[in-house]
Amino acid sequence: MNPDIQRALIPRDETRHLIGALDAMKAKLLDAAQQWQLLDESGRVPASPSYTELLQHAADAQDLSHDVVQLTADFAQSPHSTNRVGRAVLAHLATAATMSSHAAPRFIETAETALSLSPSASPITRQYRENSMVIDHATARAYLRRTSESLRDASKELNAHLDFHRFFPAPSRPESPASPPPRPSAHHR
Repeated sequence: MNPDIQRALIPRDETRHLIGALDAMKAKLLDAAQQWQLLDESGRVPASPSYTELLQHAADAQDLSHDVVQLTADFAQSPHSTNRVGRAVLAHLATAATMSSHAAPRFIETAETALSLSPSASPITRQYRENSMVIDHATARAYLRRTSESLRDASKELNAHLDFHRFFPAPSRPESPASPPPRPSAHHR
């Protein structure tokens, strides 16, 4: 195999492992974006939104972001991040890391606004704060979805790379040398 092509290939096992990690992370992000709701069943902000629950959204988003950033950092340190496919994957991972880091602050802003909702506030002030909460929470969830999309795109790059492997057979393992043929017997009649 051409040594330049050999260097450009990310080993199959590493590629599959990374695809698995990306897909798992993508699923967690989509699940969070879908499960973390602010609005009640009627589509309205609850009269007393739970600060604790909203703060937990922020903490969990921070944990997810940490995982995305760590995955990105690990890949960036690998020797494969410098080849053509690796650079494309790293670009998607960098976008994912950036998007994920924006989610937690928006969830925190939502929680902070929930604390400022007071029953004694004027209807206009309350409506303004509720709208602000809805926008911040929806934006945070959108960041989670966009992070997931970037991870999906990185996974697509790796899947295409895995398909590229089909054109190059895996290097065969050297076989143990065959035993030499038996020598003729020293006894002749």
